[in-house]
Amino acid sequence: MPVTRWLKRILPHTMLGRSLLIIIMPLLLLQVISTWVFYDRHWYTMTKRLALGVAGDIAMAIDQRGLARTDAEREQVAVLTQWHTELRLDFHKGEILPNQPPVDLVGSLDDILRDSIRERVRRPFHIIWPESGEREVGVQVQLADGVLDVSVPRQRLFSSTTYIFILWMVGSSLVLFAVATIFMRNQVRPIRRLAIAADRFGKGRDVPDFRLEGAVEVRQAAAAFLEMRDRIRRQLQQRTDMLSGVSHDLRTPLTRMKLQLAMLGPSSEVDDLKADVVEMEKMVEGYLAFARGEGGETPVPTELSELLADVVSAARREGTKVELAVEGAIHLPVRPQALRRSIGNLIANAGRYGKRVWVSAARRADAVEILVDDDGPGIPPEQREDVFRPFFRLESSRNPETGGVGLGLTIARDVLRGHGGELTLDDSPRGGLRACARLPA
Repeated sequence: MPVTRWLKRILPHTMLGRSLLIIIMPLLLLQVISTWVFYDRHWYTMTKRLALGVAGDIAMAIDQRGLARTDAEREQVAVLTQWHTELRLDFHKGEILPNQPPVDLVGSLDDILRDSIRERVRRPFHIIWPESGEREVGVQVQLADGVLDVSVPRQRLFSSTTYIFILWMVGSSLVLFAVATIFMRNQVRPIRRLAIAADRFGKGRDVPDFRLEGAVEVRQAAAAFLEMRDRIRRQLQQRTDMLSGVSHDLRTPLTRMKLQLAMLGPSSEVDDLKADVVEMEKMVEGYLAFARGEGGETPVPTELSELLADVVSAARREGTKVELAVEGAIHLPVRPQALRRSIGNLIANAGRYGKRVWVSAARRADAVEILVDDDGPGIPPEQREDVFRPFFRLESSRNPETGGVGLGLTIARDVLRGHGGELTLDDSPRGGLRACARLPA
């Protein structure tokens, strides 16, 4: 796998995550550099000085003990050493350190202390590091007449600045990360609201509470969205008004023609003209329905099962054998009349070419799926997209004597896409064609 593709997979995909990554990476780099400088300079220097101080006190105690002549004087040296240096001395007369003491791997502090004792004491020694919970480090030094056991308090070897530095780094990083997260959330929130508003508008839903906020660039994008929304609304209103006039202008001469034909005597020619007028009316209604689309209808919360029941009842009244199955209650904000027209077209299309029609609806993940199945001849896979083209009729696979003007499926898909959904065709398990209408939940 290429490195770039691997990086794209592990890097955050959201704007908030990427923004925080841009802030955190320099912060982490700074912390790493600071830690390296601290441990390479300050920590090593301080630890070396502390270790040399302890080694020097041990060497002084050994020299003072060597000058003492009696046990009382040696005891006095031990008391004064503990009083002034906090080192506790215990002498084990006649004992000998092992020639090869076990190595205590405690890290660089062990090496620094060993080098310091070798430099100042210059005698065989053995360091015993404390177990968890113990507060003293043991240093055993071989003397001529025995072993001197020195107990060194931990605070004499460990600098508190180490813990302060770590706490400061961790604390400041957490505070900076929290501040950056809050700030970036406030910056990303307007972009997320803009995306939600655009998505709602694309699904045909209103966005009345959207307002300009955020950075200058975000405000510019939001202002452009509002201008686009207003232009689209004006164009839809102009188209609706124009179609209302066209509808009136076309219906008036057709009505006059019907009246004139009705006044004529019965004949085969008059019957043919009447049939032509009826066909023209159907064509005009189909064209207007396609051009009108969803009109100015406003989305409202709708119970889908009731809407489908109304559509199925209307289809049954026209002689179509339809079965309906809805899984549970499904509430959606839709344009009821437009959705009725879309599903009605699908049922009418299925009933025209099949003997029975099955309609089902269910919620699937983040969408609502409406299926319309029939037991008709179906449509070849390579021509299933062509039937959605306006005025297209699939005469080779459908009855050439039936069918409208080739706008039923076009209107159905146009309505569903206006709701943010989609309409696709597939093979039906009933043996015919399946129309799958998906609406965002």
